[in-house]
Amino acid sequence: MQSKATSPEAYITEMPEERKEAFKRLRNTILENIPKGFKEEMNYGMIGYIVPHSLYPAGYHCNPKLPLPYAAIASQKKFITFYAGCLYSNNEIKNWFISEYPKHSKHKLDMGKSCIRFKKPETIPFELLGQLIKKMSVAQWITQYELSRKY
Repeated sequence: MQSKATSPEAYITEMPEERKEAFKRLRNTILENIPKGFKEEMNYGMIGYIVPHSLYPAGYHCNPKLPLPYAAIASQKKFITFYAGCLYSNNEIKNWFISEYPKHSKHKLDMGKSCIRFKKPETIPFELLGQLIKKMSVAQWITQYELSRKY
């Protein structure tokens, strides 16, 4: 479900009322913890956290006109979704997250390759997601991304 919103604030106004407070808190958690250099912008119809072209001119390999994505949050039809590229590309971080999750939530982890889905807003482990988002600096993310592209 992609939004046509042009700003994070507009995106949030579109979502169901019962998700807004948790989503705002999730966004604030990211903004408070994401390393310096990443930028928040609308990307792929959701709120994205990217490496700007000024720091990585090559952009995203699928479409170099787009900046390199790092993370995103979205209000999907049945979920609030948190996307983190570091989960997909770094097994050490992925394994850390999977082992830490039960310490922060009594609910079963619903995770894809790079996404974590939350059916109920009250089940979001904000502190853990804050720790996750700061696991990589911009430089580390660029290095990880470039290494993954060599295969």
